[in-house]
Amino acid sequence: MRANTFINRGTRRGTHRRTMPLIATVPLQVLVGGTALAVTGAIGLWQILPGQVTPTVGAGHGRGMSQVGAFDNAKAGWTAEDILGHYYPGATLGQIGPTTIAVRLQAQDDATLDTYAAAGAQVAGRTIGPGEAAHLTPLPDGGANVVVTSGCDGEVLWQAATDDPFVYPVHPGVGRPAEEHLTLCGGTGYRGALGVALEGGAFRTVNEVDLDDYLAGVLPAEMQANWADQGAFEALRAQAVAARSYALAENRYDYAQICDTTDCQVYPGTVKEDARTTEAVAATTGTVLLRDGLILRSEYSAAPDGGRPADIETFAVGPAPHELVQTAPIPPAPTDPAYPTDPSAPTLPDVTIEALAGESVIDTEYRRIGGPESAIGAPIGPEMLLPQRAGTYRLYTNGVIVATQTLGAQVVDFTTLLQLVPDLGGQLPPTASGRPQLTTPEGSLPDVTTPEGVAPEGVAPEGAIPGEQVPVDPGLAGPAPVGAVFPTLEDVYGPPNPAAPQGVPAAE
Repeated sequence: MRANTFINRGTRRGTHRRTMPLIATVPLQVLVGGTALAVTGAIGLWQILPGQVTPTVGAGHGRGMSQVGAFDNAKAGWTAEDILGHYYPGATLGQIGPTTIAVRLQAQDDATLDTYAAAGAQVAGRTIGPGEAAHLTPLPDGGANVVVTSGCDGEVLWQAATDDPFVYPVHPGVGRPAEEHLTLCGGTGYRGALGVALEGGAFRTVNEVDLDDYLAGVLPAEMQANWADQGAFEALRAQAVAARSYALAENRYDYAQICDTTDCQVYPGTVKEDARTTEAVAATTGTVLLRDGLILRSEYSAAPDGGRPADIETFAVGPAPHELVQTAPIPPAPTDPAYPTDPSAPTLPDVTIEALAGESVIDTEYRRIGGPESAIGAPIGPEMLLPQRAGTYRLYTNGVIVATQTLGAQVVDFTTLLQLVPDLGGQLPPTASGRPQLTTPEGSLPDVTTPEGVAPEGVAPEGAIPGEQVPVDPGLAGPAPVGAVFPTLEDVYGPPNPAAPQGVPAAE
């Protein structure tokens, strides 16, 4: 199971993630807005006309926000903040950064995980092709046995044991297209990764997914998307905040925070996703309800009678926003001060917002250094995971881009990549003979001071002649200083553990 996913569980509900002050809470006003409206709304606005509002999953327990009441009050002009303030008096609003959530898929209980994706997937450190299926069985040590077949029921292509019991989409990131979603054989599709775990010897299936990608599946299952067309979009916004808060305050299992049924909140994967509810999720991204600075387990139900304000002191709470493990931030754009203008750098084409959506750190670095016109050439295959999930990498015709949290994205040579991924030799392109290469005009090599035993300042590497290919500096679209330093195993994986077997990078 991923090393940074389920750690440091405390006795308080929801403290399920590593304490890491990555993003500060942004407390807003105390949610008492809408009190005056509630005087009239409590009597007249919660009356239900036949056929007007239909709960999606039954009347529910009646605690917290009434979805039917939210609908009626939104139609009467209440904002999402008014609605939340009425049902959760005394709560405050806070902000979180991007994060993930692990969901138990209860319909999969006691079954193997059988999944595929139209665009292919990654499992056990290897890529499987479009339509090839991965079948995972959990092992007692936390890993999994993997069998890959041609289609869900075809011939066995290969099998292996792995310490990482998850299948990943071919590209990381949020909001990825449908062909990259992992689909259960004979079932529905899911964003994010699918994996397996054991609970008392019983098989469990887990969906590890970006929080807002998860909410894109929850919202239309918990509240009708067409309410947006009936003047009740604010009810959808309120539902997004309540569902986000509820999920983050949950702490149900050792291997997952929440389930996918009415025992928690309904989450059928991607099958019900709707642009209207996805818009409501995006309009509230990062917003959560807090009680005393901790994320509120904001219960809600259909409650056709309109419900009533809750005593939030009776609700459980989860972690503080800064205790959540934040996922990789969006990489800075090329115009960011972190990338000062270089007159000699290639001119980059204008990039639309649509083109940037879902762009990975490696994509951004590739675009920054010139894309297909850069020294490393065209991409070969999808992004792949480094061992121990230390980061990702992608092969190109003349080099590699590696991305880790410590180093960011860097261009490296094939030799460096083989130190990080020793089993990759057979998958390297014919051009994989060393460092990324760039043809330069005579006299263009920079003057640099280099370590002993390396060519002197301004001199090309031994054997090179003007006009021949010379190394490219990692991350720059131009010739490298002679003796340029590439990332080492210790840079990527950290200092070696003396107790670890020689030659094997030590886990954190």
